[in-house]
Amino acid sequence: MKILIAGICGFAGSTLATSLLEAMPGAVLYGLDNFIRPGSEENRRHLQHLGVKLFHCDIRCASDFETLPQADWVIDAAANPSVLAGIDGQISSRQLIEHNLLGTVNVLEYCKKNQAGFILISSSRVYAIDPLTRVEMEIKEEAFRLKEGQQFPQGLSTAGISEMFSTASPISLYGSSKLASEVLALEYGASFGFPVWVNRCGVLAGAGQFGRPDQGIFAYWVNAWLRRKPLAYIGFGGNGYQVRDCLHPRDLIPLFTKQMSFASNVPQIMNFGGGILNSISLSGLSAWCRNRYGDHPVASVADLRQFDIPWQVMDSALAGEIWEWFPRTSLEDILTEIADHAEQHPEWLELSGL
Repeated sequence: MKILIAGICGFAGSTLATSLLEAMPGAVLYGLDNFIRPGSEENRRHLQHLGVKLFHCDIRCASDFETLPQADWVIDAAANPSVLAGIDGQISSRQLIEHNLLGTVNVLEYCKKNQAGFILISSSRVYAIDPLTRVEMEIKEEAFRLKEGQQFPQGLSTAGISEMFSTASPISLYGSSKLASEVLALEYGASFGFPVWVNRCGVLAGAGQFGRPDQGIFAYWVNAWLRRKPLAYIGFGGNGYQVRDCLHPRDLIPLFTKQMSFASNVPQIMNFGGGILNSISLSGLSAWCRNRYGDHPVASVADLRQFDIPWQVMDSALAGEIWEWFPRTSLEDILTEIADHAEQHPEWLELSGL
């Protein structure tokens, strides 16, 4: 089988590539990347050493796809993953849409031409913000949790956010670019007869992630704590009670191997996240870091940023029912892996562009 990974030199893409080669030793792996992200050269060298054929390709440019080899499947891990993208002054809103949506169109045109299956790594941020900010929260062990006894909106429970939860605007420019990509992918697959899977992932985390405050928060927090860099709890009173779940990208590999050989009529859109057991608040993450590295001050900023939400945990029950899928890497193992890597790479925050 020939597999092409878009965005292969990012954290998710490079981790998936390495894990796919281990799980599918007979597979031929190609990858494309524009190499503009800080740290992508680190992953390029590693992947070339593994024998992956890499192509310099800007997914915004349709002509860059003309010389790519034919693949049986495409895994789309190419995106600007920051929920603040397009509004924070780092890139423009047009650049965000060009990367995350128009780039997807070019990948889908490649799939159409080559009749290649398409796997989209989408995001939990396609879900509506307003209902999550209106839900009543309580604080337990320095973390928000859903207050029991209230009437939850459809698709929300103490187990997390399911596929039935609203995707109504506002969901951020980033979230809307991913949601639009999902719709286009399904329409392309239906119109031109190639298989499409849309996998909505929670926060991806693990060793080798180039952490930043607006993306890769788990890797950023551990690396910054270790290096005694400034940290701050932002919004919701500035206490660090906001909660996210995390998922290691390699835990998606058993899913992908099934999706690439499965043709039955099952839902094409599903959640894949760490769930309640792999969730933690920023305050809890600080406690973990404090236990490993000692105390470190964290500033408090009460003001909310645009698109902030207090609690987001993915309910992947449908994936368990349909694919017998569950996250295999525990939260503790993910954090330990990040910390071990941080200790071995003292320059990691600088490589992340910070």
